[in-house]
Amino acid sequence: MLEHIELFFKSIFIDNMVFAVFLGMCSYLAVSKKVSTAVGLGAAVIFVLAVTVPLNWLLDQYLLQDGALAWLGPEFADYNLSFLSFILFIATIATMVQLVEIVVEKFSPALYNSLGIFLPLIAVNCAILGGSLFMQAREIPTLGLALNYGVSSGIGWFLAILAIAAIREKIRYSNVPAPLRGLGITFIITGLMGIGFQSFGGMLTGDNDPPEPTETTTVKTIEEKEIEKEIEDDEKAVSYNEVINE
Repeated sequence: MLEHIELFFKSIFIDNMVFAVFLGMCSYLAVSKKVSTAVGLGAAVIFVLAVTVPLNWLLDQYLLQDGALAWLGPEFADYNLSFLSFILFIATIATMVQLVEIVVEKFSPALYNSLGIFLPLIAVNCAILGGSLFMQAREIPTLGLALNYGVSSGIGWFLAILAIAAIREKIRYSNVPAPLRGLGITFIITGLMGIGFQSFGGMLTGDNDPPEPTETTTVKTIEEKEIEKEIEDDEKAVSYNEVINE
């Protein structure tokens, strides 16, 4: 359970898709002018990541890895289809994005029109493909953790686009210098938000083992230190006199 909680919070705050690895920046910048459209696209990204990451985990475990085809028989144990990872991952993502596009167009035409070309472009959103590739690179061991990673990565991307959309709606009424209006101030805010998210880097990275007991040391006052120094000086003087007398 602790492993799931740790992965959940690290994927949202520490390894955020936007602020840590800068993936999905195209749609992040283009669809973040209004909160309503940002919420719609963010929800779509969460759904696609939540579905595609576990599906691609299954493909990686039982089809693509070296020796993954051993379940078909011992003669297939030496096959390695990892060179097909990109093709199969993108095919899975494109299928899910097409499903999302059909559902959004059916039940929310206004949101579909506001998202425009960026809804089908989720299929080539590097944040979506990055979720599956990071899952593969980190060798996530179970299907449950893969699902957790997909959902939490989507939530992290959702929070990023929601935050920048809310800020961009507010700064419309601010006196922004003319050269920085539009994408200029957006890039600056994104950089500051990235710095803020980097402050979460110390989360869940501390040592879990209890510290070993150490001997307690007493704090010495100035008077005690002066007395000890006088005693040391006296001892040195006595030893010096003994050497001279000998």
